Amino acid sequence: MKDGNVMEKDIEKFIRYLKEQKNYSKYTISTYEEDLIFLSKYLEKEGVSYLDIDYSTIRLYFNYLDSFNYSKNTIAKKITSARSFYKYLARNNKIKTNPFSLCSLPKKDNLLPKFLYYNELEEMFSSCDTSNLGIRNRCILELLYATGMRVGELVNIKLNDIDLKEKYIKILGKGNKERIVYFGDYAKEYLEKYIYEVRDNLLKNKKSDYLFINNSGTNLSSRGVELIIKNIIKETSIKSNITPHVLRHTFATHLLNEGCDILSVQELLGHESLRATQIYTHITNEGLRNIYNISHPRNNKNIK
Repeated sequence: MKDGNVMEKDIEKFIRYLKEQKNYSKYTISTYEEDLIFLSKYLEKEGVSYLDIDYSTIRLYFNYLDSFNYSKNTIAKKITSARSFYKYLARNNKIKTNPFSLCSLPKKDNLLPKFLYYNELEEMFSSCDTSNLGIRNRCILELLYATGMRVGELVNIKLNDIDLKEKYIKILGKGNKERIVYFGDYAKEYLEKYIYEVRDNLLKNKKSDYLFINNSGTNLSSRGVELIIKNIIKETSIKSNITPHVLRHTFATHLLNEGCDILSVQELLGHESLRATQIYTHITNEGLRNIYNISHPRNNKNIK
């Protein structure tokens, strides 16, 4: 068996590990798989065994990535995928040490997360009609914005995870970690409409424990949600590309703008590290200025 085929087998095992044990989202898993296949093809082209790479090989791989004019973020992502894969190989005694463990990543570009203004959200909400699919889509939008959950978490919600009376949902996040997310009255209204008036119609006599159902009567996928939002955007005046993750960014940004402390936002988002949440502090200057203008005793001479 060729070395490339052996590497592909180990990549398949690693991807299965990410899915079954780490509970990574489909999007994250597909990104890892894409990055590792890219690495596999490079090593095959160079005639290097994936089990024998060293620092020199990694340095040449960096140069190869740079030749594509990839952004620093893309290069960092591909190296991170390789590092995780080789860590997995080391843990399973395929190699002695992880050759990527001492490899420093290029400093990421400081890209601020995209978010929506409230009037843009309202336009998205109002573009959903009162058909079965329209009510389902409105429910999806309301929940994503109300909770800040990831799209992978959304599509894995089951009916028994929801407490409509207390307005919370138990979700399984990254690393199989369970957390509680809360929702308000608007999300509750559309959840009730969807569950009691729409969901059975979409199921078409089929059975499913999952909350969100597609037009074929089966579980809605992450890709399905992405397409739903893409189609909703076409009905609005919003010109930028909006993904489910933008609604997560919007949730965090709006909370911080309204004075919510960053540690609470970290908990609500399910971030393990505060560093992942701190990027939102760079985009809340409007809210901070309003708080300053209202709160600082030396801001306004007219205040006695």
